[in-house]
Amino acid sequence: MRSGLLVSSLFLLVFAASPAAADGGAMPEHKITQSESYIMLAPMYATILDGTRPNGMLMVAIGLDIPDTGLRGEATRAMPILRDAYVRNLMSYAWTHIRPSQQPDVVEIANRLQLVTNRTLRRAGARVLLAQVASRISP
Repeated sequence: MRSGLLVSSLFLLVFAASPAAADGGAMPEHKITQSESYIMLAPMYATILDGTRPNGMLMVAIGLDIPDTGLRGEATRAMPILRDAYVRNLMSYAWTHIRPSQQPDVVEIANRLQLVTNRTLRRAGARVLLAQVASRISP
């Protein structure tokens, strides 16, 4: 009797799970925002120097708000070029402007990244939004 109950329970579990398996087991997509115009980028890192010695890391996470669908498509296609330009600019900023005893200037970082965006996309219309700026100084 118990084995029959066990088999029927397993049988019900298999059939209950089959609708999820039929659609590929797709999980709902996690969205950062409901806005179609927002593109989130992975965080970027740059080394902070103290003289000629590495002394810490600068982490910057940004998103782009691009209401124009044509420009958003161009930005998506140019994302490797944009990321390279962002990282190069952040490395230059971290090497020359950040001192271990001072906080990074988030307004200057945002302005620099906005200029990089406009220059790379060859027109305005994509707005840089800072999500996070953090620095870690090594002891």
